[in-house]
Amino acid sequence: MRYRPFGASGAAVSNLTLSLGPSALAQGRSRLADLIFVALEAGVNSYHLENADPDLAQVVGETLGHVERRLVTVSVALGVGDGRPKTPRDFSAEALAASVERVLHASGLGWIDVAVLNEPAEDELPQTSLVALKTIRKAGHVRLLGVSGDSPVMDVYVSTGAFDVLYTPFHVNVEWRIRSRIRAARERDMAVFTYDYFPESLSTPRKTAGAPAKKGLFGLGRAKPQEGGLVDAGSFAFLHQTPNWDAESICLAYTLTDPAVASVLVHAVEPGRLETLAATPERDLPPGLPAQIEMARVGSAAT
Repeated sequence: MRYRPFGASGAAVSNLTLSLGPSALAQGRSRLADLIFVALEAGVNSYHLENADPDLAQVVGETLGHVERRLVTVSVALGVGDGRPKTPRDFSAEALAASVERVLHASGLGWIDVAVLNEPAEDELPQTSLVALKTIRKAGHVRLLGVSGDSPVMDVYVSTGAFDVLYTPFHVNVEWRIRSRIRAARERDMAVFTYDYFPESLSTPRKTAGAPAKKGLFGLGRAKPQEGGLVDAGSFAFLHQTPNWDAESICLAYTLTDPAVASVLVHAVEPGRLETLAATPERDLPPGLPAQIEMARVGSAAT
């Protein structure tokens, strides 16, 4: 595992952040605890709670209680309820304060490192809620404020200067507006955490094959395969054809080549898969692969 600076305090955060939610809790409390121990042994010191479920918070708090608190970073998604079915989204000041209190009481963590507003729409976040969060931060219950999402309104949230951390999707073929948003966040000294590094659109060779090559008169003009498996401009099929690498690991390693990214959120409920992902930051991408990715990105944008 490798580490990068995080926040004004200069604390170090692991390249990977283990994201924990209903799927992890559904495995059972003991298996969830074992998963966190595997992550700790792999050097992961950053954990994200996908909601304010007190049962989830309790297991995370009890397991991380074996480590000195200042050595681990814990973030919590707010506004999405407490894990109960059909819990409505609620970004009111009262709901956000109650979620923070619930997580702290159940976990015994002492404080939340990052309170993350989960994909708030333009009309979902009243000014009173931001005031309440700043009050909670001033009291020491929360260290930093974050905002997560990929809708256009995220540009507005970044520009306000009210948040310390941006949570955003990022992958090999991410849109230019996301890259522009990340640059804007860094210009405001926001830390950047990313997720969705291996989207469904890149999950299989068929989905990564790109658009069919355009044909000329009488069907001529079919693109010929190029070295490395790049069938046509815009194709990411080579992600599934690189020796000694699987597509997910390539996408994760590529995300980590961006120095603006502090940590990448990963979902893993099986210890073996988590160990594989945790080994990725120590690996260097094969020579020429980053250039091939950029070629495919440009080709994809042109099709």
